[in-house]
Amino acid sequence: MPLMPKRVKYRKSHRGSRSGNAGRGTKVSYGEFGLQSLGRGWITNRQIEACRVAINRYLKRKGKVWIRIFPHKPITKRPPETRMGKGKGAVEAWVAVVRPGTMLFEVSGVTESQAKEAMRLAANKLPVKCRFVTRQG
Repeated sequence: MPLMPKRVKYRKSHRGSRSGNAGRGTKVSYGEFGLQSLGRGWITNRQIEACRVAINRYLKRKGKVWIRIFPHKPITKRPPETRMGKGKGAVEAWVAVVRPGTMLFEVSGVTESQAKEAMRLAANKLPVKCRFVTRQG
């Protein structure tokens, strides 16, 4: 079951601005270690799921994982080889808007080396540059 809102007020939205840094959600809140974005962009529900699977496979049911982002934004796409006009396309994917500083994933209950490797595997699946952070700093 892909990550997406249960219901939304409007089915299709504008693309919006990607500028600026993350105002909140920048600290390690739940776990001991985290994966923080250094770049900006959209992360799709499929990419979030791929990261979750990569982390869980590496940790083999040890520790706890928190997903700190949620894909609220619908992205539409027109069918291929379609002329301009005739309305906005159908919703193709749901994305989370990520700005520099956003905490993406958190882990606890594992060693630092295990957490670092799990986060490295997850970061390879993402379209933004990321860094490994700990609760201390």
